[in-house]
Amino acid sequence: MSEVEHKEPPVANELKDYIEDGKNKMIVKCKFCGSKILDKNSATFITLQEQLPLMLQDSKQEGEVQSETITDFYHVENMFTFENIGFTHTVANYKYLSCADCDAGPVGYYNMDTKHSYVAISRIVQGDN
Repeated sequence: MSEVEHKEPPVANELKDYIEDGKNKMIVKCKFCGSKILDKNSATFITLQEQLPLMLQDSKQEGEVQSETITDFYHVENMFTFENIGFTHTVANYKYLSCADCDAGPVGYYNMDTKHSYVAISRIVQGDN
């Protein structure tokens, strides 16, 4: 049986300080209240293209959910890895993730098929404590 070579996705320059050996090098926190979402080295950096609803919706666009394309995520295989996260009701086979303390979100999504979670790096902050 031959070994499959594991290739790390390319890391954008602005993210190099936060990723080490393909994992989050620092604590992942809510950008609004600072609550801890993930411990250091608990999630894997991946790139994939996914649409997420905007965290702040324009009230002038009533009835229409505005979204954006996000490509940089932390992949979390087990939902119990999270320190502090909330899950919404299921929407089209996803549950959106939010901060359990201040309800800010979505900070990512949970895929009902794979049972894996994805935290959008652009929607969190990272630090040593």
